[in-house]
Amino acid sequence: MALSLSFDQFDTFEIETKETRIFARRGGAGPGLLLLHGFPQTHLMWRHIAPALAQSFTVVCADLRGCGRSGCPPSRPDHAAYAKCAMARDLVAMMSQLGFERFSIAGHDRGGRVTYRLAPDHPDRMQRLAVLDVVTTADSWERADARFAQSFWPWSLLAQPEPMPEQLIAAAPDAVVDAALSGWGTPAETFNAETRTAYVNALRNPAHIHAICEEYRAATTADVDHDCADRDAGRRITCPMLILWSGRGPLNSWYEAEGGPLALWRDWAHDIQGHPVDGGHFFPEEVPGLTIHLLSGFFGARPNGRPDDLSAGPAGLTI
Repeated sequence: MALSLSFDQFDTFEIETKETRIFARRGGAGPGLLLLHGFPQTHLMWRHIAPALAQSFTVVCADLRGCGRSGCPPSRPDHAAYAKCAMARDLVAMMSQLGFERFSIAGHDRGGRVTYRLAPDHPDRMQRLAVLDVVTTADSWERADARFAQSFWPWSLLAQPEPMPEQLIAAAPDAVVDAALSGWGTPAETFNAETRTAYVNALRNPAHIHAICEEYRAATTADVDHDCADRDAGRRITCPMLILWSGRGPLNSWYEAEGGPLALWRDWAHDIQGHPVDGGHFFPEEVPGLTIHLLSGFFGARPNGRPDDLSAGPAGLTI
């Protein structure tokens, strides 16, 4: 069994890919398990969950390109530098350099969109995928209404042409973070002062602010195009998928006519399971114990802390 680690004891590192620099933390031993954050978070959102999963896996918590302590590639007029397929390339390159040709992945919010993009773009690299509190970008926009515009305000606000969104965030990063953390069903006390400050500070760098806005702009253009191209071509996610969503959030009620989020996802994947979680949008931070239990069961952690399949873990990566 791997030794118990705190998140502060995880190894920190930076990896250069062909396109940018990715910052991450790594801990544990065994098969690779990559954890991806959403907005307005960084890799720190996994601070309660990663140490438990590191009992069975080599857990890697990465900052997406343009976020946290990762690099910010130059943007382009078509926003393709911040499309989810570009972010996916970073992570495949990073995991390869760490010795993982195949790995599992869990992503929340924006990280969930990168997670499901990895599956059709890099199917031979994926073992299992867990996607937390999202439906596909194409499904989201095709069903967008007044509720969507009012509740998921970053989608439309941050996607506006520059420099207006960048200027608004730069003027009041604390207001942006507070509005996000308190607006989607998660109690404010979930986030202590240290965590809130870390998320606010991540929105103070102009290059990162622009990158985050570019990612939202890509979600109105390239990401939708990629989803629709997959759907039109009949490409489906073939590896096992777990879909979890907030039982108190919008996804649990908005798509009832279609059968709920799981029914929407069944149009995109062959092998899928999922259900709501009793928490708000940020349930990995609100109910980490429950999230650990659900992810451990899906990814195959045994009660003694060992994974079901050790075949994917390279030697020499115990931290």
